[in-house]
Amino acid sequence: MKASDVKDKTPDQLQDDLLKLKKEQFNLRFQGASGQLEKTSRMKAVRRDIARIKTIQRQRVAAPVKG
Repeated sequence: MKASDVKDKTPDQLQDDLLKLKKEQFNLRFQGASGQLEKTSRMKAVRRDIARIKTIQRQRVAAPVKG
């Protein structure tokens, strides 16, 4: 997921994506703990996508305060 893709989404879409990513992160952690995780790089990608979405959400909240 690219930052430009995230910026084009509505707040509701971002919240839905964030929820899906957090569920995926939980499942990946569970798979890692049980030794069933095949693609360990997916954990890093999901974590970064979550951070990307949270950053965009925070920027949108803070933007009106500055202006």
